[in-house]
Amino acid sequence: MTLAYPEGENSRNLYVDLMQEFYARGNEVYVICQREKRYEKETELNEETGIQVLRVRTGNVTKTGFIEKGISTLLIETQFKKAIKKYFKHIKFDLVIYSTPPITFVKTVEYIKKRDKSKTYLLLKDIFPQNAVDLGIIKEKSLIGQYFRAKEKKLYGISDHIGCMSKANVDYVISHNPEVDTAKVEICPNSINPLALSVISPWKKSELREKFNIPDKSVLYVYGGNLGKPQGIDFLIEVLKLIKEMKNIFLLIVGSGTEFDKINKYLVESKQTNVRLEKYMLKNEFDEILTIADVGLVFLDSRFTIPNFPSRMNSYMEFALPILAATDVNTDINKMFQDANCGLWSQSGDLKGFEKNLAVLNENEKLRTDMGMNGRLYLEANFTVDKSYNIIVSH
Repeated sequence: MTLAYPEGENSRNLYVDLMQEFYARGNEVYVICQREKRYEKETELNEETGIQVLRVRTGNVTKTGFIEKGISTLLIETQFKKAIKKYFKHIKFDLVIYSTPPITFVKTVEYIKKRDKSKTYLLLKDIFPQNAVDLGIIKEKSLIGQYFRAKEKKLYGISDHIGCMSKANVDYVISHNPEVDTAKVEICPNSINPLALSVISPWKKSELREKFNIPDKSVLYVYGGNLGKPQGIDFLIEVLKLIKEMKNIFLLIVGSGTEFDKINKYLVESKQTNVRLEKYMLKNEFDEILTIADVGLVFLDSRFTIPNFPSRMNSYMEFALPILAATDVNTDINKMFQDANCGLWSQSGDLKGFEKNLAVLNENEKLRTDMGMNGRLYLEANFTVDKSYNIIVSH
């Protein structure tokens, strides 16, 4: 059960790759995910690459305002439960895997667990409502804050095992939820089935840069993913101002979210020419961009007290890109960079620190190549779906 199972041929992400691994190992796999009303399609059950995928029509829960997202999220567990009763009533599930967001799968998981005596495994990708409290979106002591915190605790309680993205996430869950049995909390990292690494010829690289209107001589920095409050967009705009007069830098931002218009407004008003903002790009097109990029970017808001670990890093490592990150101090991204020697970190808001790291990467092509390859090797050793599969089924 997830809110992130992309529709369309050749779509890939953490959950598609993990479910494909389950299927490849001989398991019968069923997926239930949302189909937001903006797509104007009804609930539908189809086989997709050997997997039964039930796409349930729901309200809009992504790329929308906080109020609509909140209402749609609250309704999902009822909509999913109803769809399971209709489409999966004769199927007995041995294992239920579900990811956050949202934390509102509680009733659905409870229903299947009681009906089928299933084992339950939570892939904890998002610690809510604390992340919303950190950003000032909701107040901790408010009714809505307390409601969601009760839901979060209930979700942890009904989960037989909780897979966290990193050691800092494990520590956070245990320290802030003393009622949770520590034995059931473990690391089950963001993982993918990486594509084979291919070498792009200088001619092909030049051709692709021309296709995407990227200057041939510039060092290409790419940011891909959500553009919302969690990414600390005000600091990203400070970075754009920083590089405005630099001649050998080009920054491509591909994403969507509540702060997209803020970035667009800045770019229109500043007439900055070494940055381009794209709302949407097909996955295969974005992968093409990553084959010619030089550095992958990660931004997180400085106010986070929870240790986020963005899945976007997997894509950068998959394409052997060094990572330049500006985040809060609570994430253990920096420790991973030190272990893998695959990127440079500074605290979000520290423009001087970011500028220093930018200069180091910008002026040293060999360092970029070495760090990128280190990241790819670290990904292959730690963040592949076969490892996640083995962690989950070991129970």
